[in-house]
Amino acid sequence: MNKVSAPQKESSFKSNFAAFTIPILVATGILIYKFVLGSPSNFEGGDPNNHPIPEGVGHVLGLIYKGGFIVPILLSLVLMSITFSIERFLTINKAQGTASAESFVRKVQVHLNAGSVDAAIQECDKQKGSVANVVRAALLKYKEMESKSDMDTDNKILAIQKELEEATTLELPMLEKNLVIIATMASVSTLIALLGTVIGMIKAFSALGTGGAPDSVGLANGISEALINTALGIGNSAVAIIMYNVFTTKIDKITFTIDEAGYSIVQSFAAKHK
Repeated sequence: MNKVSAPQKESSFKSNFAAFTIPILVATGILIYKFVLGSPSNFEGGDPNNHPIPEGVGHVLGLIYKGGFIVPILLSLVLMSITFSIERFLTINKAQGTASAESFVRKVQVHLNAGSVDAAIQECDKQKGSVANVVRAALLKYKEMESKSDMDTDNKILAIQKELEEATTLELPMLEKNLVIIATMASVSTLIALLGTVIGMIKAFSALGTGGAPDSVGLANGISEALINTALGIGNSAVAIIMYNVFTTKIDKITFTIDEAGYSIVQSFAAKHK
């Protein structure tokens, strides 16, 4: 019977992370809305149909609850933004390796200048992460090309460059994975908040349009619903945009580091085999 290795399990977990996390977060958002925000202790007389209690944390929770059925959707989106931001933060930090990527590249350059490819490979084993994986693949190809006597220098350099490109192509998608979810949160949160705002304003104007004296409670509830949904949606959208830009900047930095290391490896081989 075949056993699944730890790396395979980890890879499978990462691949399916979004698939099983999103439904859990949606369910969590609904439960928070129903049992935390909608707790009877947050409302006058212990009835969620009444106004929120006058002050304290319960007042805030009850006020958010009054945002209506759009609130649990927005809460789910907030939880998604937080969860996937943490997941990307951990993944990208791990990809950079155990030490500074710039320091690692400098060490590799020093070893290559000294003609010690094995020492450079050992640095990759110590560093770990996506940058080290790409550099290690290129160094192994570097070592292989040194032992090839039936190829000219130009073809050997092309082989090293191809290995660099293939290794980079394998590593970068894992860094960018789930970023599209964070980007989606930025736009979808605003649209759903707008929907909640429109629904709240419709209720507010309906209260104003009733015959006789305006329904002040209905008017207040409608405006509260509109403003709460707007605040939740815009707040989540702002956080998602900031996190997306932070992560894309980090990935660009990693890509630049890989390019710098690859250039050093190719130049070192070319200089050694003039």
